[in-house]
Amino acid sequence: MCLAIPGKITTITTDADNPFRSGKVSFDGIVREVNLSMVPDAAVGDYVLVHVGTAISTVDEAEAQITFNYLKQIGELDDLDLQ
Repeated sequence: MCLAIPGKITTITTDADNPFRSGKVSFDGIVREVNLSMVPDAAVGDYVLVHVGTAISTVDEAEAQITFNYLKQIGELDDLDLQ
């Protein structure tokens, strides 16, 4: 099953040598480097759904929190590995 996890963008990195936008995303305190090229309008503080290390869409904070809490309850975040 494919699963996208909601997280909050904490930093965005722009690198002239790399055409892909990336940044750090926090998943309830676990921070991962994420490809942000599919969400060009996303900004620091926005919530995104991340699948296989790539943010695939933005979501509002309430939706992100509901989804994240549900995933925690069913134990899907025990071995959080988004890369």
